[in-house]
Amino acid sequence: MRKTYYLFNPGYLERKDNTLKFTPVEKDENGVERTAAPRYLPVENTCDFYVFGSLTANSALFNFLGQNDIAVHFFDYYENYTGSFMPKDFLLSGKMLLAQTSYYQSKKKRIVIAQKFIEGASFNMLKNLQYYNRRGREIDDIIARIEGYVETISQMTEVDKLMGLEGNIRMAYYEAFDLILNDFKIGNRTKQPPNNEVNALISFGNMMCYSQCLRAIHQTQLNPTISYLHSPGERRYSLSLDVSEIFKPLLVDRVIFKVLNKKEIQEKHFDKNLNKCLLNQSGKKIFVKEFEDRLNETIKHRTLHKNVTYRYLIRLECYKLCKHLLEIEEYKPFKMWW
Repeated sequence: MRKTYYLFNPGYLERKDNTLKFTPVEKDENGVERTAAPRYLPVENTCDFYVFGSLTANSALFNFLGQNDIAVHFFDYYENYTGSFMPKDFLLSGKMLLAQTSYYQSKKKRIVIAQKFIEGASFNMLKNLQYYNRRGREIDDIIARIEGYVETISQMTEVDKLMGLEGNIRMAYYEAFDLILNDFKIGNRTKQPPNNEVNALISFGNMMCYSQCLRAIHQTQLNPTISYLHSPGERRYSLSLDVSEIFKPLLVDRVIFKVLNKKEIQEKHFDKNLNKCLLNQSGKKIFVKEFEDRLNETIKHRTLHKNVTYRYLIRLECYKLCKHLLEIEEYKPFKMWW
């Protein structure tokens, strides 16, 4: 299995013969920067990089990465996803591009796919809440409210109205976080910047999930800029936003509940300044490890009848969407069955 590498320290990434060399830059006790011992990473076992620190590289390096189908995802200091270097699309399909465009241009066809994304996302959110409700968290009222919203999904014939409904579902869902978490409160959902620990984890985790979905889309014939729930816009891969809605409850929220309730991440793992709260480097490392472990967990797939990782589930979701667009098989969103 090809591996994902997370680069937290600033440093230099370069090609060294037929391998990759990363030289971290660290500060000594006097605050003077110095280069640390380099790490050599086998190119054939590398899937992608997540860059959280300043990275120095040259065009030769990116040519080498492109030739070996290695992506690089960049995040700024505030944990915002800023962009990706993606290898050349080698699965381009004119037929798929025409099908994607046709479904987007058809109001009737687009709303069906958009409804499916909300249906899958809300089902998986309810699964999370039902899990904790059975463990005495007493969130029946919130579950009932979300179930009421879900019943109206099929009645939404405009994407804007559907997005409004999704916002109501998610607002109710986040209310339950205060009942699920032991020592932290979410308060109001804030993003840019997040104003407390739970919001910081949600924003960071959502960006991680978004990047995973982008990578999965790139491994299919889908075009990541043509979407159905979120409006396509310039300079963003909006289809990744669509697909990530389904997987955030499974991949992000479950990890947040775990690391906070088990005290793996505590107040000391956050930097607070004025009205913003961000994970510090040690906090990011803990969350990334748990997130990566989650991606690599396996379940017995009901249709394939074999064990697959959560990471591979995202790609399977993209394949299902491909079949729907080519009118081979109706798209059914992924729903947790455990």
